[in-house]
Amino acid sequence: MSLKVFSRRQSLILAAALVALTPGLSLAQAKLKVAGIYTVPFEQQWAGRLHQALKAAEARGEIEYKASENVSNADYERVMREYATSGSQLIVGEVFGVETAARKVAKDFPKVSFLMGSSGKPVAPNFSVFDNYIQEPAYLSGMIAGGMTKSNKIGMVGGFPIPEVNRLMNAFMMGAKEVNPKVEFSVSFINSWFDPPKAKEAAFAMIDKGADVMYAERFGVSDAAKEKGKLAIGNVINTQAQYPDTVVASALWHFEPSADRAIKLVKEGKFSAEDYGQYSMMKYKGSSLAPLGTFEKKVPADVVAKMKAKEKAIVDGSFSVKVDDSQPKSTAK
Repeated sequence: MSLKVFSRRQSLILAAALVALTPGLSLAQAKLKVAGIYTVPFEQQWAGRLHQALKAAEARGEIEYKASENVSNADYERVMREYATSGSQLIVGEVFGVETAARKVAKDFPKVSFLMGSSGKPVAPNFSVFDNYIQEPAYLSGMIAGGMTKSNKIGMVGGFPIPEVNRLMNAFMMGAKEVNPKVEFSVSFINSWFDPPKAKEAAFAMIDKGADVMYAERFGVSDAAKEKGKLAIGNVINTQAQYPDTVVASALWHFEPSADRAIKLVKEGKFSAEDYGQYSMMKYKGSSLAPLGTFEKKVPADVVAKMKAKEKAIVDGSFSVKVDDSQPKSTAK
């Protein structure tokens, strides 16, 4: 055996030993394997924000990313297990309808890190939870809506009346009431996360009863507003480019602070079970109010001034938007 071959073999053995002794080093050097599991299409606004944040990390060369969309609740556990057994080090998704099964998977794979949208609590050592705590920009968008309605009637169409939706709708209503105490609300839930035609029909019914501003918590509502010549307020993503004469403002969710934190911690071998909810708040740049854009000069100046003052107060901590997870009720007569 030549000295050259022997030395190379020794080097490989030494390198392997170093990696074994320092697992954090191996994760930092290799691309982290991340999986996304979504019960809705990538285009749906909530899942789309997760997908976009992870695609950005992939584009920076930080992770190797694979994802599955339209996974049914009945199939969710199987897909989680497949990703966990195929080498995924971080799995991201939402488990609102499959909490028990998902937590069992996490327990069965203690070396895999899980960051899941959930109504429950984190579970040590590896199951972290998050949600889109964007009630702050939702409150601000409500202020805009309260200042834009002429009929004093606002329609609101949501997916399911669960805490994650309720808190945004309640914050929106509080914001609208601050600017316009006379405003009344019609509230409806379509019991689906992605059914634009159903959401559109619900919005038409509200518009027919006098609503001239619609809170578009679901896709389809802005289409109804556009067809009827009414206004809409967006949620999670900014769709003003698609509806330049309809969508006045939007409460935006930025999943990047949560995703980037989880990726960093997994790479460092420091990921633990925690609640990532706070990283969706404005303080951490996890949410914001979209620029008024095409409505910059159409929203009354006094309303904009009040909204900007409230936005500043939220960011500096002098005003806190109440988190109300109770189901919002219609107030329209």
